[in-house]
Amino acid sequence: MIKFYAADVSNPLKDRLAVKAWLQEVAKQGKHQLVSLTYIFCSDAFLLEMNKEHLQHDYYTDIITFPIEENVGEVYGECYISIERVRENAKEIRSNFADELHRVMVHGLWHLMGQGDKSQSEEAAMRIKEDGSLALRMFHVEQSEAKGKN
Repeated sequence: MIKFYAADVSNPLKDRLAVKAWLQEVAKQGKHQLVSLTYIFCSDAFLLEMNKEHLQHDYYTDIITFPIEENVGEVYGECYISIERVRENAKEIRSNFADELHRVMVHGLWHLMGQGDKSQSEEAAMRIKEDGSLALRMFHVEQSEAKGKN
């Protein structure tokens, strides 16, 4: 089950059904079953406080991922995403907001499936997984948007 909430911002997602189908396909390709995956969209201030409280980090970030349960081959977790950071990241890398939002969302999912990004090799592997996952979108999100099913 995949759920989307907005803490202190408007929910930025278009076509939630297509996004859910895409995320389920990513999990399937990662040999995981999505049991409980929640995305909470929020502001920089909201996520900064979470970062300080839970991780003792005093800086802005685009996403914080919390595994709820750790069962092999299953995903149970929450991903908190700063919409302000996503918007800034998109500007910096000259991408559009939806592409960057989807990249951050799938980044969190890969973390919940065990992919780290602390070392250079882990970060490189994460980028490859993100890029491959974003390529899958065309079969779910982009086709749905092209048909006008927002």
